[in-house]
Amino acid sequence: MEKILDMITAKMQRAFQDAGYDASFGRVTVSNRPDLCEYQCNGALAAAKQYHCAPIQIARAVAEKLDAGDYSLVDAVMPGFINLKLSDRFLQNYLEEMRTAENLGVEKIGAGKTIVVDYGGPNVAKPLHIGHLRSAIIGESLKRIYRFFGYNAIGDIHMGDWGLQMGLIIAELHERQPGLCYFDPDYTGQYPEEPPFTLSELEEIYPAASAKKKEDENFAAQAHTATFELQQGRRGYHALWKHIMNLSVADMTRIYDTLDVHFESWLGESDADPYIPAMVQSFKDQGLAVESEGALVIPVAEEGDKKEVPPCILVKSDGSSIYATTDLATMVQRMQDFHPDKILYLTDKRQALHFEQVFRAARKGGIIPEGVELEHLGFGTMNGRDGKPFKTREGGVMRLERLIGEMTEFVHAKVVENQIVEESEVEDTTAKIALAALKYGDLSNQPTKDYVFDMERFAAFEGNTGPYILYTIVRIKSILSRYGAWENLPIRSPANVYAKDLMLALTKFGTAVEGALKGSAPNLICAYIYELAGCVNKFYHETPILKEADETVKAGHIALIGLAKNVLETSISLLGFSAPEKM
Repeated sequence: MEKILDMITAKMQRAFQDAGYDASFGRVTVSNRPDLCEYQCNGALAAAKQYHCAPIQIARAVAEKLDAGDYSLVDAVMPGFINLKLSDRFLQNYLEEMRTAENLGVEKIGAGKTIVVDYGGPNVAKPLHIGHLRSAIIGESLKRIYRFFGYNAIGDIHMGDWGLQMGLIIAELHERQPGLCYFDPDYTGQYPEEPPFTLSELEEIYPAASAKKKEDENFAAQAHTATFELQQGRRGYHALWKHIMNLSVADMTRIYDTLDVHFESWLGESDADPYIPAMVQSFKDQGLAVESEGALVIPVAEEGDKKEVPPCILVKSDGSSIYATTDLATMVQRMQDFHPDKILYLTDKRQALHFEQVFRAARKGGIIPEGVELEHLGFGTMNGRDGKPFKTREGGVMRLERLIGEMTEFVHAKVVENQIVEESEVEDTTAKIALAALKYGDLSNQPTKDYVFDMERFAAFEGNTGPYILYTIVRIKSILSRYGAWENLPIRSPANVYAKDLMLALTKFGTAVEGALKGSAPNLICAYIYELAGCVNKFYHETPILKEADETVKAGHIALIGLAKNVLETSISLLGFSAPEKM
């Protein structure tokens, strides 16, 4: 289904052409003076220079060629603007088509294409912390947006599960429990199914080992050796690694499920490791990898660079791999497994240079062929009210589970205090409102910008917040429930100015979600539904929807807010949360 702005522009372009002028001047925009008109075209001003006549003359000639039935206002005004207001009939027909169309009329432009969204990126054996929040929330939303447009969207968590942290844990465990069978190189039996540590013990082991490494050179050397032997396939160490993975992944899944964040691919650096030797050899064979101070690097600087882009390190001087190596090998694996048309990475914006180097190396080495798009979306930080990165009250990095818990407790208190639902519904309602507050609070900001985390503001039931959007949806549900069967009611002409404003807002849905797709910007959907919710609530307050005596007019009201509910619910699903039944 064609977006309404494209439809109006096409009509305007034909009018320019019919009036004897180039169609390219017929671009229509949303009016910046809504008190005067809904849409406007300024093309006559530019056309006047080419055709050497007054802009108002062109505007009047074009206006006469427009189909009067499509507009309630066509006005050519000085010095050459064409002001438009859509007719009730035009709006009614457009929204009725939108109501009955699949996907609310949004074209599935990604059908037949695959995108891998790399988000999450947690390190195994470490608890998820607030630094993982933005990647999870933004990545999940973008994956859903791509899927809405028909893409085969694959969310890949890309865990850090193969680096030095594994060697540190193994070395620390060896010091604490040297008699474990995992450390006996001659042991040939089956290893225990139960791990020799609990999750809480594992989460204590890693920071203890990390601190010890900085003070004890011998321990640091043991950790490096353990890492090397793990990666070389030492049987006992691999069994310990599996224990670590099982505990960590189960805990990650539990917390991500709480956030309604789900990954289709639970792969990590370990899965890419087998691809590294052949990939490194390929770079050597192509003459792309050169030695530099004992390391193997790929020069990626290009003519025209405005800043220095250092070489991409492929193999360190000690023969070990680094993040760039793993990221390149992961690309090899993804191209083989998924054949994607695009790979989208979500990380802290401070990694921008790293991805610039890796992307260039991947192109040079033929890992990523022409036609496959690579994008890195670097997001800003979540800050406290002091403008600094968000911390716990004790000054440390907050665990993600604790943040979710504090938001849930805050919302729970409001739900109970205001008695907005029955006791049996408190938990489910609280969870949905808390998730909306947390996700909308993040996603309503431009991803690349830092933002201030403000629990009270995010959880407010008024203003530009997730709970306000949910409250609007629940209000509509209540009205529809009292009316009865409404799903097949057709859209009718607007009964008043508030109905027309709501109808105009509904027509912008396709533009909003397409903008979010093209700009990797879920905040555009947030801005849109905040505007739409405002129109719904204005219509509700100014219109006696259920008290309307004329049944035909009442049915039109119901069909309109029913469509608004569908658009709002579709939008929040794209953002990654849902609405309760009552609120």
